[in-house]
Amino acid sequence: MSYIDGFVAAVPTANREAYLEHATLMAGIMKEFGAIRSVECWGDDVPDGKLTSFPMAVKAEPGETVVFAWLVWPSKAVRDSGWARMMQDPRMQPGANPMPFDGKRLIYGGFEMALDL
Repeated sequence: MSYIDGFVAAVPTANREAYLEHATLMAGIMKEFGAIRSVECWGDDVPDGKLTSFPMAVKAEPGETVVFAWLVWPSKAVRDSGWARMMQDPRMQPGANPMPFDGKRLIYGGFEMALDL
């Protein structure tokens, strides 16, 4: 069954186009390395919570928008190989493809798909 990498980030709203350019480049690289789908979602109805919420999780500041994204891989093995290759790729070095958001507040993780209806 497929394997999913999920991401949540706070992106300066003014950097939307720069973020989408960055995400497009990343998606192309990840597809080269085996990803079969890349989805980027720009927050539209993401309420603040009292105990937990997406904005709280990424410490979103005024003027930032929460982004929710995921990559679909055919398997965890392909994902692990893809990430290893990506980390060595010169296009992914910090100066070559700077993130248009604070990467220290990025939340990410790998997920085994449990249900797909």
